[in-house]
Amino acid sequence: MDTPEDAAALLGGDGPLAGCLPGFAPREPQQRMAAAVARTLEEGGTLVVEAGTGTGKTFAYLVPALLAGDKVIVSTGTRHLQDQLFHRDLPLVREALAVGADVALLKGRANYLCLHRLELALAEGGRQQARALAAVSEWAGRTRSGDIAELTAVAEDAPVWPRVTSTADNCLGGDCPRYGDCFVARARRRAQEADLVVVNHHLLLADMALKEEGFGELLPEASAFIIDEAHQLPETAAAFFGWGLSSRQLLNLARDAVLEHLAEAGDMQDLPEAASGLEKAVADLRLALGDAGQRRAWPDVRSDQRVGEALARVGERLAALAAWLEAAAPRGRGLENCWRRALLLGEHLTAAAAEVPADQVAWVETYRRGFAIQFTPLEVAGLFAEQRARLEGAWVFTSATLAVGESFQHFNERLGLGDAETLRLDSPFDYARHALLYLPRAMPDPNSGQYGEAVLEEARRLVEASRGRAFLLFTSHRALRTAAEALVGLLDYPLLVQGEAPRSELLRRFRELGNAVLLGTSSFWEGVDVRGEALSLVVIDRLPFASPSDPVLAARIECLRAAGGNPFMEYQLPAAVIALKQGVGRLIRDVDDRGVLAILDPRLMNRPYGRIFRASLPPMRLTRDASDVDAFFGEEEPAGEICETAGA
Repeated sequence: MDTPEDAAALLGGDGPLAGCLPGFAPREPQQRMAAAVARTLEEGGTLVVEAGTGTGKTFAYLVPALLAGDKVIVSTGTRHLQDQLFHRDLPLVREALAVGADVALLKGRANYLCLHRLELALAEGGRQQARALAAVSEWAGRTRSGDIAELTAVAEDAPVWPRVTSTADNCLGGDCPRYGDCFVARARRRAQEADLVVVNHHLLLADMALKEEGFGELLPEASAFIIDEAHQLPETAAAFFGWGLSSRQLLNLARDAVLEHLAEAGDMQDLPEAASGLEKAVADLRLALGDAGQRRAWPDVRSDQRVGEALARVGERLAALAAWLEAAAPRGRGLENCWRRALLLGEHLTAAAAEVPADQVAWVETYRRGFAIQFTPLEVAGLFAEQRARLEGAWVFTSATLAVGESFQHFNERLGLGDAETLRLDSPFDYARHALLYLPRAMPDPNSGQYGEAVLEEARRLVEASRGRAFLLFTSHRALRTAAEALVGLLDYPLLVQGEAPRSELLRRFRELGNAVLLGTSSFWEGVDVRGEALSLVVIDRLPFASPSDPVLAARIECLRAAGGNPFMEYQLPAAVIALKQGVGRLIRDVDDRGVLAILDPRLMNRPYGRIFRASLPPMRLTRDASDVDAFFGEEEPAGEICETAGA
């Protein structure tokens, strides 16, 4: 590739992709992005690109990345997107360009089968998860990659996986008896040799935060880093630049101690008893923490006498187990590893009982059977910039949702990207002709007792007009459950509810049914792609402001206020705008898609900040008259007055 313009030309009407890919059409925003990415890879620096839905940003960065001639790391938001990028998009572009660039996929350690831990699980025996364990054992004999995503016969959240995969805590490294066959080591070697490596944000940040995932030797070799789904990065970075203590870590230690005891020190009969004592103490602490589904400030929770006493008992039982493990450590590498883990967890437990540092916020989240105590930095800009500085190379950050109006200030400040070049590309889809934004006139205030009932009535009427084919997106699980209970039996269309089946299964049913109504919360606001008439209506119950009771948000608000800032305008509003844009992006996914976006929150029109939200939406027609929605679905020209163009 001689010039950045060459990258744009390769995506043109006479380029190789147009000749190889059925249905490929040149898109001017895609070509502009490709040229900008190529220029950044060639000259260095930092580029931040918002590429509206339909731009084709994946091809826009893959073309220059494959032709760069240097090592490039591409990071995306989730393992599922990683697989899609590596197994679908990358082969298409690579073949069309006829380039010989070597490519590799690298995931975190927990995504690969550990042959040593599989042997321990098989030796443990028992009927628990026996069928899944047998399936894993059979697959282990034929897999070449060890990537657990290959084995679709076992659910990705099946309890068997933690038993047969490793973590940075329990991996024995070079001392493992199966190290020569290690799938993780093999994947790392492939990544070392490749010209382009596809990772995910968790893996990228684990290395940047120096939290060992075994991939630290790879990043310094790269000349460029391309971060897709970059809007997720600030929150992911906050998790990785902090630290935590969870029931899973403690229980995994107890379980591994028993497994290694069976293999290496079966005569030390009191060791399993010490592990059992830790398990009991962890269960008691979980009970003391109260109901599941809560996220609260840790200092407030820790001050409760019952919680404090339960936490102290966990410390006592952990110390007792550590003493036994110290005595057993000379018996084998596995027991020595467990002893070191126990010491580290003891240090974390001591820190969790101490005062929270001024630059961090501590919070606890409870699940049905577990808990996690987290210490999160109040801001990550300095930490991220410091780690980025040690990795020389070009950086590209891209997503469909990074800007608030025309401004990238919110995103750039959160990651310390003060010197970044920015580029905002509108979607090439014809929203003005194919989409209608409906903001009903008579909705009550969202804080009133009548709001929930009004949302349900408006949603029911809209679903009847669209003949199903709808996503109803809620900002809270409580609102979702209330709606699900109320709509059962009221609709003439199949009702699919988040939580009743895995997300992938719900989406499969939604597409196949063709007239279903799907109710979802945050996990359906982004990363969901339903093309065609099966999705013709998206209803959003309210503006997605994060709850001010959330301990992390509350601490950030207080920090901004103490510094003389305006937390609402500087943080809460921009974050809500970006979240809303993600939900809106579910509606139009292809050039021929048509649909109605209904946002039922009256603040979009009756509060001054509503204009900021509207200016960030695609340029679609806006109406406040329900009859216009009926006309749209009847494929007629709306009869009422179209108030204005959203996004203008």
